[in-house]
Amino acid sequence: MEDLRFDDRDLERLRRHGVAPEEAARQYELLRNPPGYARLDRACRPGDGIRILGQEETEEALAAYERARAANRFSKFVPASGAATRMFRALQWFRNEPRDLSRRDVEEAASKGEDRATGLLRFLDALPRFAFFEDLRVHLARSGGGDAESLAAAFLYRPVLDALLAPEAMGYASLPKGLIPFHKYGDGPRTAFEEHLVEAALYARGADAGVRLHFTISPDQETRFREVLDRACPKGEREGTRYRVGFSAQKPSTDTIAVDFEDRIFRDGDGSILFRPGGHGALIENLNELHGDLVFIKNIDNVSPAQNGGEAVRSKKTLAGLLVLLQEKIHAHLEVLAGGAEGEELEGIAAFARTTLHLETDGIARRGAGALREFLLRRLDRPIRVCGMVRNQGDPGGGPFWVRGANGFVTPQIVETSQIDRGSPEQMEILRSATHFNPVDLVCGARNHRGEPHDLTRFIDPSAVFISRKSKDGKELKALERPGLWNGAMAGWITVFVEVPSHTFTPVKQVTDLLKPEHQAG
Repeated sequence: MEDLRFDDRDLERLRRHGVAPEEAARQYELLRNPPGYARLDRACRPGDGIRILGQEETEEALAAYERARAANRFSKFVPASGAATRMFRALQWFRNEPRDLSRRDVEEAASKGEDRATGLLRFLDALPRFAFFEDLRVHLARSGGGDAESLAAAFLYRPVLDALLAPEAMGYASLPKGLIPFHKYGDGPRTAFEEHLVEAALYARGADAGVRLHFTISPDQETRFREVLDRACPKGEREGTRYRVGFSAQKPSTDTIAVDFEDRIFRDGDGSILFRPGGHGALIENLNELHGDLVFIKNIDNVSPAQNGGEAVRSKKTLAGLLVLLQEKIHAHLEVLAGGAEGEELEGIAAFARTTLHLETDGIARRGAGALREFLLRRLDRPIRVCGMVRNQGDPGGGPFWVRGANGFVTPQIVETSQIDRGSPEQMEILRSATHFNPVDLVCGARNHRGEPHDLTRFIDPSAVFISRKSKDGKELKALERPGLWNGAMAGWITVFVEVPSHTFTPVKQVTDLLKPEHQAG
């Protein structure tokens, strides 16, 4: 294990990347001595950390949503930089397989439970149902590759996959997922990016007919996204809605260093420090710089055709309205606290913090009114998020849990499975007891009671990092990912979980997910 020393060349590399030597040293220590796992106290459940809204509460929330909409307070933030590589992984495997497999070969593999074989069969059998089929058909015809349907029917899959995935052809495997056509309409296909534009108009459109959206993308893809935007919204308008769309990229300064398995800093072939993207948690800085007010956050691949959005849109409005109601109460309490609340007034605020916001106040209250008032001022003056949670149907990924922090307080948090100690029977039993799953369906209140933007970087849990095993040029390394955007990056936020209908969660993780009924437009 090496002592950490940066030579002049290293310091120049750090400077050009925007990473302070002290930050690189901090990352190095985290890689050498990873923080412990999250300490799950119990799973959040309905009535114990997850709210299920009744009809009266829903109507009150919808009315609050309308007040905020009339004041043009909403915007939408979509992480959209991910490539579609995983979406086409199964097809790419068959494209790279040197043998030309017969349908019988693939059916036999599928019968033995090989998911990629099942995926190829479903893909070819339903090829005309994909929104990108017409583009694929035209590309094959123009390139002399043959007729797409005939090739699929004859199980001649290689020319089809080459046309769809090869970089010199349509290149879908390396495109951002947001630029893949998801849904087919009478007037043509829509990409996931376009569907988010249409969807945002249904719940983020203000009284001024404007919609503000921001997409985080890879910098080399901005031209393509803008071309699609110009086509979908000529002169920035579409069906009476004025779109104000911004783009940004993950900052190089949020990249992280890596180490080898002897805890030596990992370097490129020329000896320079290797930097890797810090994960989606790095996007908290992009969100912070927007200075938004009420912000919807949703992943790029979780979007349905327009005609399927009725209940999903109502759900979004309800979450947003609940946030507005909570924010109004919290901001009013902060004004009272700042004026020196005491007695019954102070206890009433503490009771609200305990029952609605899950803050542990009893121990603080025993230290006197001054300590309680200061505690509430500090803990209520924070960004707020209302997070939709769906019933767990076996989806991989994170969920809502009560987590005991280093300070001893138990708070509701979104926890990824990678943060859980799989060697602990107790922690695994809590994981198995979870009833709900995180679909990344958030509405955030990012301004304080004075209308000023919160500095969101103040509320990150810097220890909630992910250490993963990766490789570079055939050499294994340990990579560091920053606290996830909706995990550790928002750990210090006021958090409320609400159950939302399961069919509002329609992610596309593999291309055949587009064949599900919820993605078949028309």
